[in-house]
Amino acid sequence: MRLFLLLTTICAGMVCFAQKITVTETKELIPAGITAVATKGVVTMAATKIAYTTHTGYLDLKNDTGKLIAKVFFTYYKKDNEAADKRPITFTFNGGPGSSSVWLHMGALGPRRVNLKDDGTATAPPYQVINNEFTWLDKTDLVFIDPVATGFSRAAPGENPKQFHGFVEDVQSVGSFIRHFLSRYERWGSAKFLAGESYGTTRAAGLSKFLQDSYRIYFNGIFLISPVLNFGTNDYYVGNDLPRALYLPSYTAAAWYHKKLAPALQTDFKKAIEESKAFALGEYASGLLKGGWLSDAEKDKLAEKMSYYTGLSKAYCLQANLRVEENRFYKELRRTDGLTIGRLDARFTGRDLDDAGEFVSFDPSFTNIDGPFTSAINDYFEKELNFKEDKAYNIFGSVYPWNYNNVQNQYLNVAESLRDAMTKNPALKVYIGSGYYDFATPFFTAQYDVEHMFLRPEARQNIKHYFYNSGHMYYINMPDMIQFKKDVDTFFDWSLK
Repeated sequence: MRLFLLLTTICAGMVCFAQKITVTETKELIPAGITAVATKGVVTMAATKIAYTTHTGYLDLKNDTGKLIAKVFFTYYKKDNEAADKRPITFTFNGGPGSSSVWLHMGALGPRRVNLKDDGTATAPPYQVINNEFTWLDKTDLVFIDPVATGFSRAAPGENPKQFHGFVEDVQSVGSFIRHFLSRYERWGSAKFLAGESYGTTRAAGLSKFLQDSYRIYFNGIFLISPVLNFGTNDYYVGNDLPRALYLPSYTAAAWYHKKLAPALQTDFKKAIEESKAFALGEYASGLLKGGWLSDAEKDKLAEKMSYYTGLSKAYCLQANLRVEENRFYKELRRTDGLTIGRLDARFTGRDLDDAGEFVSFDPSFTNIDGPFTSAINDYFEKELNFKEDKAYNIFGSVYPWNYNNVQNQYLNVAESLRDAMTKNPALKVYIGSGYYDFATPFFTAQYDVEHMFLRPEARQNIKHYFYNSGHMYYINMPDMIQFKKDVDTFFDWSLK
């Protein structure tokens, strides 16, 4: 299953500070069932300083009989001097499945972020944690959740971790955490939001229905950051041609970025994408559907056009039977340059041992962020949040095999769960964000999934889709981080009208 930043001085009129933030431990009361360290902090956003309190620790997760089954690690940021019922609260997590919440925590939403270059490229180690002038704390309190086996979260002694490792199991355990958190911190009266990235969007869509149906918890809004809602449109297997058509515009985007398209397409990115989408849904999809019924002449014509929109040679498209798997694309697009491109973010390039292989040896866009984020979160917990823990913080936990027994012999499709939640809760607003250079959760698959939810007009108008000029973690690119924050602020204002 798919897995599913920066030091500047002036950012589009915003002053970007990199000073050390003073965080002090406090004796603030911790609710029952919570084991946590409380600290005070201040984040600077342009000329405004926001004081906040952080609770870093564990919530005891119990089953219906009251037995402890897990200790779930979380980081809770609450703005000081504002009543809880006047402040929205956002529960946030990443994906994998098996990923901790480190990426959204230290990349975009929290009051501190890892320092990368403006285009998202890592600096040389050691890595620096800096003030995040784009934090969401001006709009909402934040709860970063690490599902069981990720981060510091663990199953209780004697409990089988597998009871948490599956779509249904995960939604139930994270949903239980949210319910307990609302009660223990007395946040039932707050406006509520979910924010997930990658498989975290799968989780968020599942939670939207589960929490409504099981606990009558209704949300004001859901942020789907680089979404994957229907695995039938995202996972390629022989015999499932739909992802081949839906991935093609991403091939066009990557080829455009690396200047591998014909001059007529290189002049206008948006025009190239729209042409590619039309070809993908039209001639190309029809040709894939024909399979062996496709004549040699038709196949030759399609290969010519496929080459035009992907930057690959016509011969290669024919050799691949018009079905170029993305893992091959990463290697082939810049093979003659001796370079590979990234999966999470096609802007990044790497070099393999040799140039003759069929697949890449590693994802250069992931290795670019892996070290900085891992170092940043560990340093931040220990030095600034005063949270000491002997066990390792699992950036990626051991959660496989992930259980999909609820959808045996079919693809998981949580777009239907989201449709159900939106229909029952007409106030629910949905943000969808996609990076053009993201191959983990391509932008066109997200568009396709929404259009196949068949929402009624009144519900369809509650979804807004935003696009960014980078990859899966589009917030690591400074221009996109600035736009992301603007879009998020607008979405919060719209959702809370």
